[in-house]
Amino acid sequence: MPPEVYPVRQVTRYLRELIEANRHLSDIWVSGEVSNLTRASSGHVYFTLGDGAAALRCVLFRSRNVGQAQRIDEGLSVVVYGSLSLYEQRGDLSFIVDFVQPEGVGALAAEFERLRAKFEEEGLLAVERKRPLPAFPQRVGLVTSPTGAVLHDVTDVLGRRWPLARLVVAPARVQGEGAAALIADALRRLGEEHLDAIILARGGGAAEDLWPFNEEPVSRAIYASPVPVISAVGHETDTTLADLVADVRAPTPSAAAELVAPDRAEVSQRVGVLARHADTAMSRRIDATTNRTDGFATALAAALPDLAATSRRIEERATAGGRALELAIARAAERTGALGGRLAALSPLATLDRGYAVVTREDGSVVTSAAALHPDDAVQLRLRDGTRSARVTG
Repeated sequence: MPPEVYPVRQVTRYLRELIEANRHLSDIWVSGEVSNLTRASSGHVYFTLGDGAAALRCVLFRSRNVGQAQRIDEGLSVVVYGSLSLYEQRGDLSFIVDFVQPEGVGALAAEFERLRAKFEEEGLLAVERKRPLPAFPQRVGLVTSPTGAVLHDVTDVLGRRWPLARLVVAPARVQGEGAAALIADALRRLGEEHLDAIILARGGGAAEDLWPFNEEPVSRAIYASPVPVISAVGHETDTTLADLVADVRAPTPSAAAELVAPDRAEVSQRVGVLARHADTAMSRRIDATTNRTDGFATALAAALPDLAATSRRIEERATAGGRALELAIARAAERTGALGGRLAALSPLATLDRGYAVVTREDGSVVTSAAALHPDDAVQLRLRDGTRSARVTG
């Protein structure tokens, strides 16, 4: 049976996938001396990192070359952070550099600078995203060790300055292996508690003890918090990445509690001052209204004599007008009576009263002449008190 033959591209692809899947070859620190340094016009930087016994080709791509190229120089001993990869087309093994630090700085310091540069590039440290603390918090979260003095200090300050605030504690181990994951989880849990602010605190300690607050999960949990976070880690001289990402940094846990909690005595004093200002303003408005009312009353009193005289004139004119109206009505009644008499004298009914009658045909036409009638004609006689039918006989 003939052996299986693989094309080169399949072999190099398999090697690349094998290398990139190996966690021992990804996200690691490597130290050595720089040689064969080439700065390409594309912005990429190529160099070899060696230690006298072996050498490794390295590349710092332009996308990661922000402020780092000046740290690389021919013959300089450096520490680089990145991952191994294989360039399939040529089968070249290269170390893809994400961060460069001069050798001798120390592993923790180098990692701190690498993460700080990464967070700065991603906007986690941007000043414009910092949120102000609430003026009068009702619910405050606290992430700290359940056994340290921090819990007592924060509780004491909140109770003394602003007892209206309820403290919600998410206990977490704050040093040692796995502490960063526990701190990040506590921050995420408090983010679901509808708080006004969160205090992240621990007391002082060595750089190694404070290191969990420099780890990436903690910084990203602070950045993702829905409410402002106050970082109070270590002493005032200590600076962690949690301090840089947080909305506010406090030198101590007690200072963090003082920052988030207003002093009730000062608030009471301010309320008193505002109440006095409001009372003064109200008194001034009342005085101004009273003065205007007094002015209206004075003007009205001054106008009363004129109003009385005007009222008398109106009453006199109304009386005179009433008499004139009565006289006009009486005269109109007299004229109406006279006209009625004249109309009555001219009325046909007055003639009927004297014994006369009005003769009409059946069709209602008035007979005004005897010649218009013939024997046996039917007529109607309209008398003073009624109507009678008649027939002509001759």
